Amino acid sequence: MAAQVMKPGRKLDERYLARQRWARAAWVYGAMLALAVFFIGPFYVAYLGSLKDNPLEWPFRYSFAQTQPKNWAAAWRLGQLGASNPWTGGFAPGANIPFQVSYFVEDGQEPQTPVVTVPTRRAGAGLGAIFDEVQAAQYARVSEVQEVGRRSAVVGGQPGQIVTYSFTIAYEGQGPRAPRLPLDIEAPRGQVYYSATLDPNRLERRGRVASWDSAAPGLLGYAFRNYVRVFNEARDPNTGASFFLRWTLNTFLVCVAVVLTTLLFASLAGYALARMYFPGKNYLFAFVVFTMTVPAQAIFISNYLVLRDLGLLSSLWGMVVWSAVGAGAVFIMKQFFESIPREIEEAALIDGASPITTFFRIIIPMATPALGALTILTFQGMWNEFFKAAVVLSGQQGNYTLPLGLSFFRNAYGVAGDWGLMLASAFLSMIPIIILFVVFQRYFVEGVSTSALKG
Repeated sequence: MAAQVMKPGRKLDERYLARQRWARAAWVYGAMLALAVFFIGPFYVAYLGSLKDNPLEWPFRYSFAQTQPKNWAAAWRLGQLGASNPWTGGFAPGANIPFQVSYFVEDGQEPQTPVVTVPTRRAGAGLGAIFDEVQAAQYARVSEVQEVGRRSAVVGGQPGQIVTYSFTIAYEGQGPRAPRLPLDIEAPRGQVYYSATLDPNRLERRGRVASWDSAAPGLLGYAFRNYVRVFNEARDPNTGASFFLRWTLNTFLVCVAVVLTTLLFASLAGYALARMYFPGKNYLFAFVVFTMTVPAQAIFISNYLVLRDLGLLSSLWGMVVWSAVGAGAVFIMKQFFESIPREIEEAALIDGASPITTFFRIIIPMATPALGALTILTFQGMWNEFFKAAVVLSGQQGNYTLPLGLSFFRNAYGVAGDWGLMLASAFLSMIPIIILFVVFQRYFVEGVSTSALKG
């Protein structure tokens, strides 16, 4: 009789415990999801902004022309027709580009043919405005604009009709290839833009004027316009070379050189502090730890004077010499070497190996996790290093690294409100770090965990 009374109670307890487990799991996963949205959300919004013609538009739209597949297909086809280049488009001899545009006209108004022009327009702002480029307006011929369709519709609660017009833009004769084909279409008052073969980059005057940066942009030239501009517009006025590519190469060279010097010197110093016996070793290690607390800004004047006397100002080698090895790297390697059993070195010594042979052929291969962690930490730190670059490389734009170059973009384009190019260049500068972390993440976790546990 007692067993029959207890049985429903156990079932109730099991259900209660199950609900508690599900509730805890929901809280944990909900918190993780909220943190992911909190940290990734701004990057996602910034990425969408880098694709837009106007990243500062408000309210912010998550669906716009550059994210529409129909525009991708149209941009591809128009780029092929304009210059036989569906990726970046253009306007070349022999091009014959058909184009259609539709306007909404309310009932009671008579539709009138819009005016189509190929304007003379420079590319973007900042550095792009100082370069001469072939203007498509000198070679483009626009055919007569003809009405090809009319249908009834209700737009915004207003009855009316949608009128479609068609025309072609031809490149007659011979001439140079123009990188862009700007296009403006202006409709009379009372008519509002409705649709077109390719969605315009801008709508002005309450929808009467539609404007395209290029009517034959190609897929990349339309969907990733700001990313293409990073390479095409920001160029050296003297040589015409792309600033962004030069800055990326400079940053790679500095990072690779600093990583190599850091791995070499930090390994040697860390091994000496961990394994060798010499007077003052503990005081030397305490001094190394102390230097980790001194910011670079506190000693930059002395470093600047040293680099000046060595003739390394405005040189990438100045960045390398200043950052050749850091106290934090020595600390990480020392902690890792202390985790290796001494018996391994004693066995190598019995077999006749010298200390140099033991270090390079036995200890260093075992230190792969710590070296991997040190590689990614050093590379990331140098890739984002701004202060040292501002001190050493200021004044020579061709010698800039990416952080200093992005600051230059902010001064050149930010004053004109051209934030799309800046967002695109910032995202491009993140790609190498993401690739590096994905490649070395296993070593990074192992190395940091081992050093931290020992410390």
